[in-house]
Amino acid sequence: MVPTVKSAFFNKRAAGILFWLLCLSIHGHSQPAQATNKRILEKVNTELSNDPFPASSFLTTEKKQGKFTLIENGKPSNILVSQSDFPGVLKVAGLFQKDLSLVSGQEAQLTVSDNSKAKNLIIVGTLGKSKLIDQLVQQGKIDAAKLKGKWEQFSIVPVSKPMAGVENALVIVGSDKRGTIFGMFELSGKMGVSPWYWWADVPVKVRKNIFVKPGTYTIGEPKVKYRGIFINDEAPALRYWAQEKFGGFNHKFYDKVYELLLRNKANYLWPAMWLPVAFAADDPENARLADEYGIVISTSHHEPMMRAHHEWQRFNGGAWNYKTNKAKLQEFWRGGIERMGNYESVVTMGMRGDGDEGMSEETAVDLLQTIIKDQREILADVTGKPAKETPQVWAIYKEVQDYYDKGMRVDDDITILFSDDNWGNLRYLPKKEDLRRPGGYGMYYHFDYVGAPVSFRWLNVTQIERVWEQMDLTYEAGVKNLWIANVGDIKPMELPTSFFLDMAWNPEAINADDLPNYYVNWAKQQFGNGHAEEIAKILSLYTKYNARRIPEMLKPDTYSLKNYREADRIVEEYRQLLHRSKSIYNQLPQSQKSAFYQLVLSPVEMSNNINEMYVAAGKNKLYAEEGRASANMYAEKVKELFAKDAELTRQFHENLVDGKWNHMMSQTHIGYTSWNHPRANVMPAVSYINTASLPQLGYSIEYGPNPAWGGFSVESDPLFSQGFTAFDPYNQQSFYVDIFNMGEGILNYSIEAKNDWIKLSKREGKVQYDEKIFVSIDWDKAPKENVSGEIIIKGAGKAYAVKVPVRNNLPKASGFVENNGVVSMEAANYTNKIDSKDIHWTIVPNLGRTHSSVIVEPVNVPRQKLQKGSPRLEYEFTVFDAGEITVEAYLSPTQDFKKQDGLQYAISINDEEPQIINMNGGETKPDYEYAAWWTKSVADHIKTRKSKHKIDKPGKQTLKIWMIDSGVVFQKFVIDAGGVKASYLGPPESKFISERKAKK
Repeated sequence: MVPTVKSAFFNKRAAGILFWLLCLSIHGHSQPAQATNKRILEKVNTELSNDPFPASSFLTTEKKQGKFTLIENGKPSNILVSQSDFPGVLKVAGLFQKDLSLVSGQEAQLTVSDNSKAKNLIIVGTLGKSKLIDQLVQQGKIDAAKLKGKWEQFSIVPVSKPMAGVENALVIVGSDKRGTIFGMFELSGKMGVSPWYWWADVPVKVRKNIFVKPGTYTIGEPKVKYRGIFINDEAPALRYWAQEKFGGFNHKFYDKVYELLLRNKANYLWPAMWLPVAFAADDPENARLADEYGIVISTSHHEPMMRAHHEWQRFNGGAWNYKTNKAKLQEFWRGGIERMGNYESVVTMGMRGDGDEGMSEETAVDLLQTIIKDQREILADVTGKPAKETPQVWAIYKEVQDYYDKGMRVDDDITILFSDDNWGNLRYLPKKEDLRRPGGYGMYYHFDYVGAPVSFRWLNVTQIERVWEQMDLTYEAGVKNLWIANVGDIKPMELPTSFFLDMAWNPEAINADDLPNYYVNWAKQQFGNGHAEEIAKILSLYTKYNARRIPEMLKPDTYSLKNYREADRIVEEYRQLLHRSKSIYNQLPQSQKSAFYQLVLSPVEMSNNINEMYVAAGKNKLYAEEGRASANMYAEKVKELFAKDAELTRQFHENLVDGKWNHMMSQTHIGYTSWNHPRANVMPAVSYINTASLPQLGYSIEYGPNPAWGGFSVESDPLFSQGFTAFDPYNQQSFYVDIFNMGEGILNYSIEAKNDWIKLSKREGKVQYDEKIFVSIDWDKAPKENVSGEIIIKGAGKAYAVKVPVRNNLPKASGFVENNGVVSMEAANYTNKIDSKDIHWTIVPNLGRTHSSVIVEPVNVPRQKLQKGSPRLEYEFTVFDAGEITVEAYLSPTQDFKKQDGLQYAISINDEEPQIINMNGGETKPDYEYAAWWTKSVADHIKTRKSKHKIDKPGKQTLKIWMIDSGVVFQKFVIDAGGVKASYLGPPESKFISERKAKK
């Protein structure tokens, strides 16, 4: 399924512009590098697009609607940029020239000068730096007032007769260097050049005509000042790929990274840093090129003073201990600041232990404060200016939180960088009274992590809905100075990276209701309009499925093989997603297949395969215990799927774009036994059994009581369940009896219903391994009281009687109806909601493991006093018996980020006094000490909290969820009236009967 046809550089219309393609000089490297044809890295996919621009776009294909001609009949306008502008602007103008050439299919002309005689002209420049722009301002051709003094803002505006000989111009003007660069790339993106055109081989959309509508186009200033990524380059994936393609993490590699960042309107980078890499020392061009582009370089949370982790070993400085080795450390740090020079940077302050560990077992506040004071003195001394004039950041990561909790504070000009718990859950947000510091606050967020309980870095396991919910909290709490995401190897984190950086530009532009459409727009950006809705659905579902349980944490018993058909449902969900993905793939033009495989089909196919493999391993174990002949078949199935995993990896590495992405999917992901990865993928253990030489009948009953003696009599004869749980007319259940063969050959079996109201999906058959027969009730014939019928199962000389109980004497039901002691309700499917004047409930579509979630907004509202009119959700449900019940609330694993003794909500049934529940109760041991509460909640991606209630009489009831704290994310509620069975996701949602239907 991987595209194997070699991609053309361009279509026929673009064939004449090969000469100006970006050329990269590829150098060989030691293992694992091979000689790489640089043509592989130069390939740019293109395709002809007839999709109309959105009505909201400032671009159009209709000349009559246009003010400026960008492209007409395939001919692009010329580009003019002043030599006086920033070198980075000139550099990106060259990339913009290539973009325009690709989109038009003809070479666009770029002139570096202060004048031109072209009829139509695109003028690019920076306010106060470009002579061209300043001249237009002086002449009143453009209004600079709205740009002056702004951070990274741009305007794109058509101008008539900007200079002698030029009739029409499109002026792209930036308030500063990055503003101008973002303006060019904004136009490129809107024309049809995806930010992922190189990193995911997304085809550039070629158009014959593009015109710019009248009026000024701008997206304003970014709401977050510094926005970027951390390349967490844990070998072997990105590390070996970069060695093979570029000779290492040198400026040729970073040239591609910087371009990607700028196309996503990012400006900040923590570069690759794991041993033996050292960003600035390995290639001095790395830092120089970053500054030229306008990328602000910093260092990760445990690398102070612009020094890479590995440099300390190269420096041979001795112990990484400030108490005993202060002079050497100061010398080392001084060298980092001296090397930084005038490059735009954010200096990481403080100190952690060597190798990203805690500095000491005890919280040494005084020592850390001394360290930062001394570091600031070095900053001031080397730069020759007060320390506050150099941007700095102090990362509150893991155990450093303890320093902050104990009252440690830093100078107000230093940005305080909070972090999530490495699994996407915020650990701390500032209080309102602390927001007046000039350095502000930042947030470090993870899409990739190497650590406990198990590392995740193979596939994308991040729901953008959770990113939105947590980062919306972040923004509304006033964290606006710095947002950075750990994106691991960059690939395959394209989708969450796009979302994070888009949201960072303007969090106010994305509400909960906008999230489904984000997938659609992202799909359109990569693949056009044709299949965007369906692709969006696939993207939203595969990330949802992967976020339920990361692939690295899957086990044969993760999903229940016995209850709620859970394991089979998981496999079927992935299979359906794979089928839909392959169907789209087969309909796509060749130009889109490589990108679609990378961004959609490949992660779906790999996820489908590994989930099916673990379920097969679970069945092998269970069926071996039950003596089924199919146990051996499933052992072979596991081996087959394990081999397929390796084959899918090989295809990704070798078949995509002539091996362009070799090594990128080489992270091990099967066989984790601790937080760290295994050296190689390890197949799940399987068992083989000796079966009887002749067929033998066995069976299991869905939800049937466990057979006596563990399924074997004293004489070792097999024992089986003797009855079903009750059938009722509201749920109209269809339970299965699983017929299985315990011997060799073909088993002939029959099933006979002793009552005419018992329906069977099949009455006889032949089976080598297993077959499910479904049992249901003909409710028109069934007795009106509670009775028990019977079926007889026969085969291989054996006969077994199985009871079929019916419960027909039930109270009137409405709402969510009990099914054998269980009521399950998705939080988003409330029957009523009560808002207050200032607080309302909001559904976050798709957020969570099984459906959507519900939160309260505004998300920064303070704790509410519980009273009669408090905001609440109501869920109608029916139980068949009076007595005690347990309500289990399924909550997103939010931490106590407010640090006010836990986030609270209240719960009640009917008119009882609400019980206040602390969702963080008992979480006293911090997460960074790998507390049991934390490892379970992040592994399961859920927290559950239970409450006990009494039902006075059977029939309709009302569950009420009362708002106390914002930040609580409700996913699901399960009522246990004595029937809940073990499973990972919990019981599927119960049947809902409307009150109108119930009356009928």
